[in-house]
Amino acid sequence: MKKLLKIMLISICTMITVIAVFLASVYFVNLISNEREKGKIEAYGQKVMVDGKHMNVLIQGEGKETIVLLPGYGTPSPVLDFKPLVDELSPYYRVVVIEPFGYGLSDDTDKVRTSQNIVDEIHECLQKLNIKKYTMMGHSISGIYGLEYVNQYEKEVKAFVGIDSSVPQQDMGEELPVSSLQLLNQSGFYRLLLKMNPDQLLMPKVDDQTKDQIKMLTFQNFLNESQASEVENFTNNFKNAQRLHFPKNLPVVFYLADQSEADTPNW
Repeated sequence: MKKLLKIMLISICTMITVIAVFLASVYFVNLISNEREKGKIEAYGQKVMVDGKHMNVLIQGEGKETIVLLPGYGTPSPVLDFKPLVDELSPYYRVVVIEPFGYGLSDDTDKVRTSQNIVDEIHECLQKLNIKKYTMMGHSISGIYGLEYVNQYEKEVKAFVGIDSSVPQQDMGEELPVSSLQLLNQSGFYRLLLKMNPDQLLMPKVDDQTKDQIKMLTFQNFLNESQASEVENFTNNFKNAQRLHFPKNLPVVFYLADQSEADTPNW
């Protein structure tokens, strides 16, 4: 009996040791990888000082008409994600891709991510760039911020284009478990899961080098302070948007994926 207990105790201790070593390995590999990747991330665009922080912006093309592109929620790098679209538009338009705080190469911020704050920052950025008249084109959650924006700056916005853009009454589904996902990332298991199943990370049709840059920015920006605050303010931002409608004389068009209606019937 004593021998059996001794064997069981050794087995349990061995299992605990193996698990502890595995957890530590995953954690430190992620920590070291994050530090290494910081030096490998390539700069693009230009920095604009907004509310005391740096906001990254890419301007491409020299057309007479200007299009301002705004990203969907959690996009690791709006500039790289929009690259195929920017390449299509830039021969005819001046295209401005704004990376809000917490996205791409922009600074993170602890300022609450209300629609109003986000709109104020985007407008300040455009003012600093001396961009006065433009078409606003927003993907996903930027449909909510864009709706707020065009109501406040109707004289500046010439038209609004929605790319599968969010609408105030849509079903948002279950709220993201922010704390759990942040722990998953900090522990290194988010990196491990993506390593095991790379298809989880949606990628635009770009070259392998650009894909590598997007992957590195995904790990750098995943649910940072800005993006976490944005999730926490989703409900209020959608609710506040319900009081709004697009200005009567503003041209508006929506591009929707074929499966949108099936996935979200009340959209």
